[in-house]
Amino acid sequence: MVLLYCNQERLQNKFERKSIMDEKKETNVNIGGGFCGLLTIAFIVLKLCKVITWSWVWVLSPLWIGFALAIVILIVTAIIVAIANRF
Repeated sequence: MVLLYCNQERLQNKFERKSIMDEKKETNVNIGGGFCGLLTIAFIVLKLCKVITWSWVWVLSPLWIGFALAIVILIVTAIIVAIANRF
């Protein structure tokens, strides 16, 4: 009887801790896309405040440079795989 009571108490404590943990769940929102996104936002703010006189191509360069770098890596990887499959 004592063992059954102890098990019920443990289960009750476990459910109480779980409900407390469920109430403390946090939601994280990622805005900006990391370093490149923050750098782009900083460049846009500096351009609009007339601190820098760059063209818009260079103000938005963190976006397209990251994309171009990903494309280059993809092409190099495809070439390496094609050469490896040939042998």
